[in-house]
Amino acid sequence: METLEHFIWIIAGFTALYYGAEYLVKGAAEISLRFGISPLVVGLTVVAFGTSAPELLVCLEANAADMADQAFGTVIGSNICNIALILGVGALIRPIGVNRQIIRREIPILIVASAVFILMLWDNTVYQWEGWVLFAGIVIYVITSLRQSEDELGAEESEDFSKEEVEQARKGGTKELLFSLMWIAIGLVALKFGSTWLVVHGSEVAVSFGVSQAIIGLVLLAFGTSLPELATSIVAARKGHGDIITGNAIGSCIFNILAVIGVTAMVSNMAALRISAIDLWVMMGVILLIAPMMLSRMKLSKVEGGILLGIYFSYIIVRSLLDKGILGA
Repeated sequence: METLEHFIWIIAGFTALYYGAEYLVKGAAEISLRFGISPLVVGLTVVAFGTSAPELLVCLEANAADMADQAFGTVIGSNICNIALILGVGALIRPIGVNRQIIRREIPILIVASAVFILMLWDNTVYQWEGWVLFAGIVIYVITSLRQSEDELGAEESEDFSKEEVEQARKGGTKELLFSLMWIAIGLVALKFGSTWLVVHGSEVAVSFGVSQAIIGLVLLAFGTSLPELATSIVAARKGHGDIITGNAIGSCIFNILAVIGVTAMVSNMAALRISAIDLWVMMGVILLIAPMMLSRMKLSKVEGGILLGIYFSYIIVRSLLDKGILGA
């Protein structure tokens, strides 16, 4: 009966995370459009941060409970999930067109951020000062993205938002602005409770089955906190909005490393105990793989989507077998 109660709380946590992220993104996007920030930058910053908020709260909760492996696992697993699962599902539904800015700017930034993160984990600890370095990186990234937005075409010329949506957001009065702020507040509250329920009850169930903290983070929490990105990817793919899918997935990966790990480590040092080098190299591997895929015809095909999904599920299976000792290290 106790296990059933934990599962009910886990479902409640997933639900709160999903809707919390939806409300946060909804309010933030409306405010961004209202003040004339371009849609691509909205996807790479506002939407990416909104959908990365679950990872941030889960990591803070886990690290505060001396479960840093869950925090690392959540971020590493979520980044693998964002690239292999999110983009894979999106491409399978409909081939994804890729904006050149993603390849020229965001992919290189993600590669550098991932390499720095791996180097920081070389001694199995991300210290507070290293957290400040990562956090400084996300501040610079957001500022440069917003400045670049000023030089780009206006939102009304984007395919990701209709002219009606842009005009409605910009013409809205105080009432509409308050509603947007209300959605943000509700989203943050839901994310807070959802992350707590997921960490506490998900850990209890997993531990009762003999699952390590690393696997809890790499699989259970990573997938759960990636639900907002997955939902966004499916909806955007059905509507043919490739920029939202790639911007959200790549932007979320950047935020996960620079903001989520950065802020969590700023609070207290993060020591990794059972994070394998395999996890880090798979994360870097899928990031390096996605670049040539996107360069080919400037889109992700259904075949490439299938390859990404195959990689994701193969990784989950192999990693779980390694954790159980069934496969050699």
